[in-house]
Order: sequence, then C-alpha cells, then structure tokens
Amino acid sequence: MRRSVVAGNWKMHGSTASIARLLDELKPLRIPDVDVIVFPPTAYVAMAVHVLKGSSVAVGAQNVHSESDGAYTGEVAAEMMADIGATCVLVGHSERRTMCGESDEVAARKFAAVRRAGLTPILCVGETLAERETGRAEAIVARQLDAVLRTTDAATLKSSMIAYEPVWAIGTGRNATPADAQQMHRSIRSRIGEWFGSVADEVRILYGGSIKADNAVDLFAGADIDGGLVGGASLDAKQFIEICRAARHGHD
Repeated sequence: MRRSVVAGNWKMHGSTASIARLLDELKPLRIPDVDVIVFPPTAYVAMAVHVLKGSSVAVGAQNVHSESDGAYTGEVAAEMMADIGATCVLVGHSERRTMCGESDEVAARKFAAVRRAGLTPILCVGETLAERETGRAEAIVARQLDAVLRTTDAATLKSSMIAYEPVWAIGTGRNATPADAQQMHRSIRSRIGEWFGSVADEVRILYGGSIKADNAVDLFAGADIDGGLVGGASLDAKQFIEICRAARHGHD
C-alpha cells in the first residue's frame, strides 16, 4: 500500500511573522500513514527546518539549479538545500515551465540534480486548458514524463514522486473532477509501467489543482491518487490540516 502524501506549496507568499505563525500551527501535526511536506519560499526554508525540527512535517524547496555549484548568480543548488535540512524539491512546476521558460529537458536535468544531492524530487506534469480541449492532455503529460523517465532508472524513480497539476486548475478555483483526476493518474501510472514495469505500482502520484478541504476527500478517493500538492489552501493551517486528514482516509 502506498503511503499518502500532502505537500503544501507556499509559492512566493509570506513574511517572517506570518510564516512563523503558520509553522507553529503545523508543528504539532501528526497524522498516521500520511507524509506531510511544506515548501516555503527559498528565503524561509532554513527557518522552517529549524522550527519544525523534531516534528513529523518535512521541509522542501520550490526550485533548485541543475548544477551543483558555479557562477549562477541568484540560483541555489540542490546540495545547498540538503545542507540546510530540506528533504524534497519540486521539479518542473507549471509556473516554472510557463513563466521561466523551463523545458522538459531542464526539468529532467533538475530531477537528476535533486537525486544527486540525495533529496526526493516531486516531478510536476500537466496540461493547459487548450491542450485538454483539443484532446492532447495525455500526450502532453506523457511527453513531460518521458523526458525524465528516459534519463533515470527504476530504483531512482521508485523513491521519487510525481504530481499531476492541470495547469488550468492552478489558482483558478477550478479543479478536475475526481473522475478526470483519477483517469490522468491512471494514465501516468500506466506510462511509468511501460518504462519500468511493476515499479509503477510503488510510485506515489499526487494531484495538484485547487485542492480545498471540501473537495479533498473525493479527489483522494481515486485508486491511483496518493495525496495532493496543495497551493493556496496550504497557507491556511486549519484548512491544510483538514486536507491532510482527508488523505488518511482517501483509500479507506
């Protein structure tokens, strides 16, 4: 049985004061059979690691560079994130792809960099509304997956995660129906199976796209949905904790 995961992507939100309050509310959180991860802005990762030390909530980075060091002003290496206590990194988030021009190949290099540093990558894949409406959703997601699958191996993938985030449902208030989400998660698992066989049954796949406390239970009920990558709702401790609880019961 795959263990559920709920990851909170705080994006570029927060201040020392607001993040301190949020971390204090999350620190006591302990939900059996659910891994909880928060992804603060880079400026607050070390602070989050310090505050959450000894808790069951892990801390991740929203982005890293594909190189371990060098003359890359403004960038941060995966090894640096590992050094300050982060355990996971988001790779290929749709906002990085669309706003920063990151290609599938860049995502693949970052995925490898994260693994090289001993951290867990969460590879984000997903289609735009136009791509879905023209029937290309599964093909687009397969292409994004293949860029990483062709450069990794079964053991590496087994200890990584995938997040399906329909671009049209991020920050819009719209979300895929539970049936739509499950269908794409099944497609992703099938694609992994084409490359690595039964390892596909062990890879955890998260749904990301306007998850709220009131729709989490239905979304997490999908047989191939192992939790969520939560955006705006993760900035509200009460709602985020409810979503984490929903993940525990998702496959009951």
